[in-house]
Amino acid sequence: MANASSKMAPFLLLVLLMVLAVASPATCASLRDDASVLASMRAGFQSSGPELESWSEANLSSVCSWFGVRCNRGRVAGVDLSNLNISGSVAVVVSGMDALVKLSLAGNQLEGGIKLADLPSLRFLNISCNLFDGGIEWGYASLRSLEVLDAYDNNFTALLPSGAANLSRLRYLDLGGNYFTGQIPASYGNLAALEYLSLNGNDLRGRIPAEIGNLTSLRKLYLGYYNVFDGGIPAELGRLAATLVHLDLSSCGLEGKIPAELGNLVNLDTLFLHSNRLSGPISAALGNLTRLTLLDLSNNALTGEVPLELAALTELTLLNLFINRLHGSIPEFVARLPKLDTLQLFMNNFTGVIPEKLGSGGRMRVLDLSSNKLTGTIPGDLCPLKQLKVLILLNNFLFGPIPESLGKCWSLTRVRLGQNYLNGSIPSGLLYLPSLNLLEMQSNYLSGRIPANDDDSGQSRNQLAQLNLSDNLLSGSIPTSISNLSSIQTLLLGSNQLSGPIPGDVGELRHMTKLDLSRNALSGLVPPEIGACTQLIYLDLSQNNLSGTIPGEISGISVLNYLNLSHNHLSDTIPRSISGLRSLTAADFSYNDLSGEVPAVGQLAYLNASAFAGNPALCGAAVGLLCDARPAALARPREGAGGDFKLIFALGLLLCSLVFATAAAARARAYRRSGGGRAGEWQLTAFQKVGFGVAEVLESMKEGNVIGRGGGGTVYLGRAGGGEIAVKRLRGGGHDHGFRAEVRTLGNIRHRNIVRLLAFCSDGETNLLVYEYMGKGSLGAALHGKGGGTSLGWGRRYRIAVEAARGLCYLHHDCSPRIVHRDVKSNNILLDAGFEAHVADFGLAKFLHHDGAASESMSAIAGSYGYIAPEYAYTLKVDEKSDVYSFGVVLLELISGLRPVGDFGDGVDIVQWAKFATGGSRDNAAAIVDSRLCAAPADEVAHVFFVAMLCVQENSVERPTMREVVLMLSEFPHHLPESNHQSPVSPCPSTQDRKRGPLVPDLLT
Repeated sequence: MANASSKMAPFLLLVLLMVLAVASPATCASLRDDASVLASMRAGFQSSGPELESWSEANLSSVCSWFGVRCNRGRVAGVDLSNLNISGSVAVVVSGMDALVKLSLAGNQLEGGIKLADLPSLRFLNISCNLFDGGIEWGYASLRSLEVLDAYDNNFTALLPSGAANLSRLRYLDLGGNYFTGQIPASYGNLAALEYLSLNGNDLRGRIPAEIGNLTSLRKLYLGYYNVFDGGIPAELGRLAATLVHLDLSSCGLEGKIPAELGNLVNLDTLFLHSNRLSGPISAALGNLTRLTLLDLSNNALTGEVPLELAALTELTLLNLFINRLHGSIPEFVARLPKLDTLQLFMNNFTGVIPEKLGSGGRMRVLDLSSNKLTGTIPGDLCPLKQLKVLILLNNFLFGPIPESLGKCWSLTRVRLGQNYLNGSIPSGLLYLPSLNLLEMQSNYLSGRIPANDDDSGQSRNQLAQLNLSDNLLSGSIPTSISNLSSIQTLLLGSNQLSGPIPGDVGELRHMTKLDLSRNALSGLVPPEIGACTQLIYLDLSQNNLSGTIPGEISGISVLNYLNLSHNHLSDTIPRSISGLRSLTAADFSYNDLSGEVPAVGQLAYLNASAFAGNPALCGAAVGLLCDARPAALARPREGAGGDFKLIFALGLLLCSLVFATAAAARARAYRRSGGGRAGEWQLTAFQKVGFGVAEVLESMKEGNVIGRGGGGTVYLGRAGGGEIAVKRLRGGGHDHGFRAEVRTLGNIRHRNIVRLLAFCSDGETNLLVYEYMGKGSLGAALHGKGGGTSLGWGRRYRIAVEAARGLCYLHHDCSPRIVHRDVKSNNILLDAGFEAHVADFGLAKFLHHDGAASESMSAIAGSYGYIAPEYAYTLKVDEKSDVYSFGVVLLELISGLRPVGDFGDGVDIVQWAKFATGGSRDNAAAIVDSRLCAAPADEVAHVFFVAMLCVQENSVERPTMREVVLMLSEFPHHLPESNHQSPVSPCPSTQDRKRGPLVPDLLT
């Protein structure tokens, strides 16, 4: 037997070798087929990185060593090309790779359609955060193993794929952040294995199907944001009690009552129903959700009282009920919720007192009860463990003193107690808390002195930027320790009973932009040290008892926009230097004891006579009274000499005209003889070392090279010196030397965030500007062009805002001479290959429509429709603050993704729309966020919106400077670690963390 076995062994070995010999070519062929599919897919990709260099048809046999490719048992099992910045517009087709288990193309910029077929082993598919369009109604029968389908944040526009309902193994389905239309297929209720379903951020209509209640494995459900559903919340969702932990139906037009069946979802930890049209009372059944940590029912039309059954929600950390129609008292149980850190009940009709124990547990961080009808006193134990950050109680009927304990609450960043009936004194230390950046206590009955800072330990360094104590009963002098508020930008102490001198220490407040000490009893001199506040744009010292002269140092505040010194006892003359304040648009010197001649030059010459009323000793053209210093012989001409004077004057004008005309003609002939302006003879003036000449510039000016047209001219893409240039052919032309001088000035500007002007070409008739080329085009095209802004995640948009602000800040404040852009808009902010922003087309607008005539007046069109500041309509003047307004419009574009005009109806622009949609409050900034964004942290969006609202204020005086805008955008602390409810930052995060958090609108510090 053993002998027979030994004879069979060689035979079996031979058979095995023959089988392997036959099988081996087939296996190799299958791997080569996989490689061919990938190589075909690679042919449509564009990438500047080295990762795809190994993907070559000449290298098919090495497919398993290609970047991102994983093989298993001789076949391609996985392909991961996520976040490689790959672009391409060729349709992606993946078919026939029957061993492929995982495919990820997420986080790129792939355009066009995508088709999958014959992938029976595919389990994980992620194509999120791209620009794919069309639909995804694939042959799902050949994708039967699919467990994860993530198509979030693309441009799909078709109906939701009904075939996906047959994927019996599907556990994760994310089709959010697209443009899918139609209704949610009821057949999606058959996906028995589904654990995660997100359809938010689409254009879905109809009703939420009751069949969703059949998804008994579902843990997370997102259906809101930009969808608009008919009817209300399906009661059938209550059948998901065993598994559902996260339910987000926010901002999708839901009406009706909150169904009691939601009280069956006993495992729920997050319930977001905010920003709908829900009405009726808050269902008492929600008290069954004892595992709930986040509850947001804000911005609806809910009525009634807060049900006492919610006392059982002892795990709550966030409770948002703001902007509803709730009434009654704030229940005492709210003060006993042990983990509550955010409570926002503002804009309701709550009455009664604030629960005395509220905050005593020490966990409270954000408390906003503003705009209700609350009475009583402020609880004294709101901050026992120094955790409270935001305290907003404004616009109520609160009375009594402000608790002294708040003066020792080191964690406070924002306190708003204005518009109440509070009395007593300001707690010691409150103004000088180290983290406080906003303190409002205006319109109360506070008395006593403004507390001085008695701490000399270095604690004086604080962050307070806005202090409003106006309209109270404060008395005594302004403490010299006010200079410790080194970060203050807005200081409002008007309408009190303050006395004594204005301390010279106010000159230490170098960041201050607005100072209002009006309607007090201040005396003494206007301190000359105030001239050191060089960023001041608003100064109101009116209705006091100030005396002495107006200090000439005020003229050193070059950005001063508003000056009111009226109703005092100031004497002597108005300093002539004040007329040199080019930014001054409003001033009032009335009702003082001023004398002498009013300077009839500069900005003072434009003031109305009422600005000087009540000063009988003033004279000059501004007040309509000739000064006594004028000789009588000149004041009244000889009788009968009028006709002779007119004749002599006319002859003099004629002679001067002839002289100037002759001189101009002679200069023009000399200029042409020198070759400087002869038509047809091109000259190039380079502002730095360049690798091209006139020939290369002219070669680029072909119709096929046009990359832009506008009111200023046509832009061509050229190739010269081994690189790319942008050539702008200006409308008009001629021999204007003023234009040439200005272009030379602009050519010498060097700043990282300003497009460099490389050269200037002219043949005497045509003018060409040669710029560095910006590979990603304009911000306007990126936001509003093909792709709809999806290439610009929130993080990238924030950086663009900061970079563009830095460029404008340089033009306004650091360039010599200073330059007003005059046409700030998203199309004039260009993006290089790395998406870094560069300001373009600055300083030229005044030359483009004057046919070469040098002029200080504005052109007929100063700016672009939708970006023009409102004061231009009646002043026809454009200054730095006009640029600031236009930049505010750009910020709104970055937030919303919408054009400045055209999307809001006749006569409505983005500023009006944004103010209406949000009530002008950053608390509601989430209402206008671009749906294309993967994730936009609520705090950052609210901060950028706040800056935008400052920039687009009606009164130019109130707008910040671009230097202040840069500071506000640059110094904002991104991604607060202490916040548990912030969304992550773009580009596309992991799918689990991408959804919007609750509205935490005032956590902005």
